[in-house]
Amino acid sequence: MDRSPALSAPDRDRQWLANGMAIVWAIALADLVFHIYFNNRYGYFRDEFDYMSCGEHLQWGYVDQPPLIPFLIHVCRAVLGDSLRAIRFVPAVASSLLLVQTAAIARELGGRRYALVLSAICALVSPQYLSNGSLLGTNCLEPNLWMGCAYFVILAIKRSDPRYWLWFGVTAGLGMENKYSIAVFGLGIVVGPLLTAQRRVFLNPWIWLGGVVAFLVFLPNLLWNIHYDWPFLQLMHNIRAEGRDLVLGPFQFFFQQVLVSNPLNAPLWLAGLFALLFSARLRPYCALGWAYLVSYAAFFVLHGKNYYLAPIYPMLFAAGAVVLESGLDRRDAGQPRLQWLKPVIAVVLLANGAYLAPIVIPILSPEHFLAYAKTLPFKLPVNEYSHARAALPQWYSDQFGYKEIADEALVAWDRIPAAERSDCGIFGQDYGQAGAIDFFDRKLGLPPAFSGDRTYWIWGPRGYSGNCLIVAGDRRERLEQLFGEVDYVGTSADNPWALESNIGFYICRKPKFGKLAELWPQIKRWR
Repeated sequence: MDRSPALSAPDRDRQWLANGMAIVWAIALADLVFHIYFNNRYGYFRDEFDYMSCGEHLQWGYVDQPPLIPFLIHVCRAVLGDSLRAIRFVPAVASSLLLVQTAAIARELGGRRYALVLSAICALVSPQYLSNGSLLGTNCLEPNLWMGCAYFVILAIKRSDPRYWLWFGVTAGLGMENKYSIAVFGLGIVVGPLLTAQRRVFLNPWIWLGGVVAFLVFLPNLLWNIHYDWPFLQLMHNIRAEGRDLVLGPFQFFFQQVLVSNPLNAPLWLAGLFALLFSARLRPYCALGWAYLVSYAAFFVLHGKNYYLAPIYPMLFAAGAVVLESGLDRRDAGQPRLQWLKPVIAVVLLANGAYLAPIVIPILSPEHFLAYAKTLPFKLPVNEYSHARAALPQWYSDQFGYKEIADEALVAWDRIPAAERSDCGIFGQDYGQAGAIDFFDRKLGLPPAFSGDRTYWIWGPRGYSGNCLIVAGDRRERLEQLFGEVDYVGTSADNPWALESNIGFYICRKPKFGKLAELWPQIKRWR
């Protein structure tokens, strides 16, 4: 256990300034301001409508996600409102705090000022973390929670205090309430000690108590999944059965890990991985190196998307920065000092990060982005076949077209006679359409939209009989099989940058299926 003497307040302040954490916090603050400034340049992202809709129906789970992000956006909207900057405030803060977490891990691994600052810079310029800070989603908190787990593992080992496994359990449990993929990292954390001298940790009751705590934190969502017959597993099975996701080969998967973490960061995190696995200095923490290998193998075998492994890299940045700092500070006889490389490396990384930032931060207009993309020495990754048709990459194209959909829903609603409105619902084909109509049009007096997609299906047909429906995004011939009267309203205005555009709207009456509740099981769309 760490028995270092307690420091007085002035001494702690001087140490905080000397060890680089003041610089790290300054970088984190600059990152926060950067995200807040640019986070309203385009529009609301499709998935953000889903999170906001779920946040209006607080429960212990949803078809495509656990409850943490919907709960946080519920609170955030209540406090800050509905602007883009308000919706994306939590991601901006989480992205900035990740820099501090990365530096804190470097400090616990034995790093000094340069290692702390360099590791924070590596996290700052990683495209995936920049993207996480610009969009609301489960990805935005995932690196923070993974690195929280890694941090408590390091403390448990370094300070010989197994009680930190309880905090690991709390963090892992919260991680499961955010995104289930943290279970893969947890598996790696368990397998790692089994393959190293740290296996004796399993003889201590605290690690088992940590597991119990993680289970208890996750239990409400687990019970929700059981109650609804495992919706998330059904969703994943259907997505794989449709073959929507691109399957990456071994080289492609590794190359995209390099891209999402920034190509210039790759030598550092690879050095950190090897140091965790093989160096004497970091040998006590080699379980973290094995955790990376286990997670990498699991996501590759399961055909995970390229960003699924992204939350793990900050601990490798930290380990690599510690190794690099030690190498640059060596004073072997006859060897020139390499201190001059320290600022050079930092400046090159920052310059490279600035060059790559427009890939994931809407700094440029769409027209200027397309011109910029042509200058890149690589093609931007595509995760689903359907994304390849858009002019912009999916994370940008899915921020366009939804206001136009909501505007056309309002046009259709204005054609409904007042006598029919109490029993006339608005149906969207997917959560993006339904969520956009809910978000933009509810303030104008339109009823809540409904859909068969994801958790909207669980919320049901909202009591509508089906005698009068406004339907978005379906084909006329299919609607005529279900309704005796189908009137075309119009198509949402074209947006050249949108992945989803030109959505047709119909007013449907005289149902052929009886009551809408009877048809509802066939409307389920979990894919």
